[in-house]
Amino acid sequence: MNKASITGEDLKAIGYPEGKALGAAIKKIAQHYQDASKEHVLALFAKVVQQPEDFLDDENLETIAQLLIEKVKEQNNTVIELKEKADAYAIFGAEHIEEGATLQMQTAMKLPVTVAGALMPDAHQGYGLPIGGVLATNNAIIPYGVGVDIGCRMALSIYDIPAAHLAQNENVYKRELLAWTKFGAGAGWHGKYRAEHNVLDRQEFNATPFIKKLHDKAVAQLGSSGGGNHFVEFGIIEFAHDDQKLGIRKGTYLALLTHSGSRGFGATVAGYYTRLAKEVCKLPKEAANLAYLDMNTAEGQEYWLAMNLAGDYASACHEVIHDRIAKAIGGQVLAKVENHHNFAWKEKWNGQDVIVHRKGATPAAEGVMGIIPGSMTAPGFLVRGKGNMDAINSASHGAGRQMSRTQAIKNISQDAMTKILKDHGVTLIGAGLDEAPMAYKNIETVMASQQELVDVIAKFTPKLVRMADDGSRED
Repeated sequence: MNKASITGEDLKAIGYPEGKALGAAIKKIAQHYQDASKEHVLALFAKVVQQPEDFLDDENLETIAQLLIEKVKEQNNTVIELKEKADAYAIFGAEHIEEGATLQMQTAMKLPVTVAGALMPDAHQGYGLPIGGVLATNNAIIPYGVGVDIGCRMALSIYDIPAAHLAQNENVYKRELLAWTKFGAGAGWHGKYRAEHNVLDRQEFNATPFIKKLHDKAVAQLGSSGGGNHFVEFGIIEFAHDDQKLGIRKGTYLALLTHSGSRGFGATVAGYYTRLAKEVCKLPKEAANLAYLDMNTAEGQEYWLAMNLAGDYASACHEVIHDRIAKAIGGQVLAKVENHHNFAWKEKWNGQDVIVHRKGATPAAEGVMGIIPGSMTAPGFLVRGKGNMDAINSASHGAGRQMSRTQAIKNISQDAMTKILKDHGVTLIGAGLDEAPMAYKNIETVMASQQELVDVIAKFTPKLVRMADDGSRED
């Protein structure tokens, strides 16, 4: 076998990168492997490039193995370049969106994996992708594009109970709300009150050692709610017209609305895979929180599995709460609607397969039902999506904050909060000043900015609201 029998192209074909390791491999073959068959040499050198750590003690191959390892480290530390100019994206209600949110969205539109984006009218600054940001990517998943509270969602149960029954029996409804809800960091159910659901038996909990370790936390917190803006509330829902698709006649009904996510389970998944993404995807400082995982990698597939499990777990939490309260009040559920945000979906956009991240945005494809809440004193709306492609089939997920939590605590007095609750006839259990109604945008303004995105089906008015007692945030 002559020295030209194995070329650099042969070695690149089995995975050798351009650089010193490739040159060293060609030299080593010429020095020590001239008498071996081409097939044998390529098989050996393929093992070296695939598992260089196994050859660090090999007298002939140690140098090549070390160069390959150094090359991997070099690649891992290479900062991925952003696009020179941000791609165009749609903004709804731009006049009501703070500059910080638009600047974050512009950075997201510079990612090399970005295909399309949109900003909802409730948008405000967050971490990485702004709250209210929608981002479609090519075969890449961004943990912080999904958010910390994976699968956070709204769930609405409409009962066959007249609206007036709530005001006439408020103490009964308050008692059951206190009995069957738990809020805040670490909150959960124990002993005979521990909830059951088949989501806990899912095989995905055994998929990786990391996920398996979170099973006990998921068991304990099933059927509970987070802190911050999460709530369980009774209110009145008004249908101005019959809705045949839901099977609801015109009129007013008692309803239960809940907002929460995947609790400590989802938060831990988010933190773990965000750190992992930042290790393997080095982006410039301004885009660091948008680090992504390639869906063709084991890490990308693991996160996708964990994210979907967290979303189903969040749904199970709502199901437990709604089932328990329906049984407690003796109401028949006429209709139930649920939608989630802080999630990523595999969808088609302009004929292309994409991963759509909705961080604080409601899915609003044509005909898809959703709930967009206001605040504890402002109405929420049951909506049906119009499938607006510019919005990537999305809508807002609420009114959106106009004050940060710190600003709200500093600028809103307890007396002012007490007065606005009284003026709107709302009974509040728990919640701090950071969740005062004045900290949120005007929901009517937000809805007016997204008439192209959704049709309003009914209006929900909160009356008896429970939130975390200390305003703490876990999720």
